[in-house]
Amino acid sequence: MAFPGQSRPCTIPENEEIPPTVLNSVLDANENEDERAVSKLQRRHSDVKVYKEFCDFYAKFNMANALASATCERCKGGFAPAEKIVNSNGELYHEQCFVCAQCFQQFPEGLFYEVGQLSSPLLSYALPEISAWEGSDEMHVEHFEGRKYCEHDFQMLFAPCCHQCGEFIIGRVIKAMNNSWHPECFRCDLCQEVLADIGFVKNAGRHLCRPCHNREKARGLGKYICQKCHAIIDEQPLIFKNDPYHPDHFNCANCGKELTADARELKGELYCLPCHDKMGVPICGACRRPIEGRVVNAMGKQWHVEHFVCAKCEKPFLGHRHYERKGLAYCETHYNQLFGDVCFHCNRVIEGDVVSALNKAWCVSCFACSTCNTKLTLKNKFVEFDMKPVCKKCYEKFPLELKKRLKKLAETLGRK
Repeated sequence: MAFPGQSRPCTIPENEEIPPTVLNSVLDANENEDERAVSKLQRRHSDVKVYKEFCDFYAKFNMANALASATCERCKGGFAPAEKIVNSNGELYHEQCFVCAQCFQQFPEGLFYEVGQLSSPLLSYALPEISAWEGSDEMHVEHFEGRKYCEHDFQMLFAPCCHQCGEFIIGRVIKAMNNSWHPECFRCDLCQEVLADIGFVKNAGRHLCRPCHNREKARGLGKYICQKCHAIIDEQPLIFKNDPYHPDHFNCANCGKELTADARELKGELYCLPCHDKMGVPICGACRRPIEGRVVNAMGKQWHVEHFVCAKCEKPFLGHRHYERKGLAYCETHYNQLFGDVCFHCNRVIEGDVVSALNKAWCVSCFACSTCNTKLTLKNKFVEFDMKPVCKKCYEKFPLELKKRLKKLAETLGRK
């Protein structure tokens, strides 16, 4: 048997027991190695624990320093070290101070709306966003930047009403035909196709999809559209105040009978043919002959329908809009080609100086406050309201909320 310490390798014969002294020395060596490994692992775990405790202490120390100088956005008071804090987009609040700006109640289920200083009820709302608050439970936020309102007060104060269903509109708003609509409520008047994403065409006061508009245009080619019910007039129309109507919408101003297409207009009233004949027959302003059929009243005269024509292209107006200049009538196309600026107020060509304001042209005598009719110049201070000028004196009488909306709208348009 060879022993440790010799140069030869150590061998153990088969079927021979290991001496106790050798076995004990080997076991002692293994135990020392295990103890050293366990000791190193314990020290490593201890170092990590101390480092984490140091980081936690440092974070708490920094948070305490930050809270010592922080104040609540609403009451301007400080925060207690263990107090629950609401963090809304970087603004800190006491939990009891984070309330609706209108009713001063806490937000039900954490839902609130942020609204800036709005300039107009005709605003287009952003889509909702999801946001989590630091220092509180996760909450669902409709984000509009500004003062915060509960859902009920936001709807009452700011949300427009749908022209179709009458409900408040939250989210996307469709502005069309001088009204507000839910996207799913704005539909073609004929086929009920949703128009929010495909566009629409105005047709005789109706909003139609393009296929329906094209069909109506083909059907109504050479026919009139009633200006009361907006339906096509299949039979002979009744022309009243230069507009076409179904005759059965009117009664004789003298005898009360339901009118036909033979009715006559006199001094703003409609009469059946027998009653009209008793009052005198009108004379056409073009051919100077008696008017036995339909009468067009325009430019202070009466005309045969076929004689009231554009002075340039000589096409009859047939109830369509006309423009006057120096005693002559023009269709819109040729009037604009020949004469240019039309006064926004009186709809006549502007003779002399032109007042250019609010992206429109005005006669000097027509440019006035739309509320009190005080004459204005470009040197006067005025505000645009409903696409018309309002003087400063009348503007000051507006409700405060309306003035805020107008101011915000002006700032928005100025940035564009």
